Amino acid sequence: MSAALEIRNLHVSVEGEPILKGVNLIVRQGEIHALMGPNGSGKSTLSYTIMGHPAYEVTAGQVIFDGVDILELEPDERSRLGLFLAFQYPVAIPGVTVANFLRNAINARRRAENPEDKGIPIPAFRKLLIEKMDMLKMDHDFAGRYLNDGFSGGEKKRAEILQMAVLEPKIAIMDETDSGLDIDALRVVSEGVNRLAGPNLGVLVITHYQRILNYIKPQFVHIMMDGQIVESGGPDLALHLEEHGYDWLREKQNGNER
Repeated sequence: MSAALEIRNLHVSVEGEPILKGVNLIVRQGEIHALMGPNGSGKSTLSYTIMGHPAYEVTAGQVIFDGVDILELEPDERSRLGLFLAFQYPVAIPGVTVANFLRNAINARRRAENPEDKGIPIPAFRKLLIEKMDMLKMDHDFAGRYLNDGFSGGEKKRAEILQMAVLEPKIAIMDETDSGLDIDALRVVSEGVNRLAGPNLGVLVITHYQRILNYIKPQFVHIMMDGQIVESGGPDLALHLEEHGYDWLREKQNGNER
């Protein structure tokens, strides 16, 4: 049975100010969803809340993942269940190579399951890493560089995709991965996501723009405004939004409120 991320009537505040005002959404393994909306609508707040950022206070609702209400779990516990967040602005960690970072991430998961675990053997890890880099068409030298240190915007996002490939989550949330990327970098990152997508991975792509959806093809598109998902549909919804902007949705919402 495939895992599902189910968000039920989620209300979230930051420093006492309500940001999310009743979000409902289900993302299953094997599905690709796009979440779109104007600046300040609550898209990134949703992603950080799902992963357990302490600045975001849940005031009502549930987040169920694989049958477990995860709101009481620490971020690393949520990750071990199979959730992954690709950041909009990945942090540089000078002195820690991409390979060491990924090996430590794998070992942390293994030891959480079994404190006696000695960690993944180096030959097995090297084989796994090369396998994933080849699948993503990445230069092997990338593994020896310090994580995100001096990386271009596109390289940072590719490093996130490599983490996703190695850690094999059930559901991946991509928070404005297209932010700051030129067309070539966008294409490379999108190709990586498309290679990973399949029956074992569900993806929630958070974006302002249609352009990334030219490369990553969602089956479901949702529009968020003022802390709520106000419209859901298929891929045509993103195209309609690109052509007409958000005004038609605002008019529709105003009409509903009346």
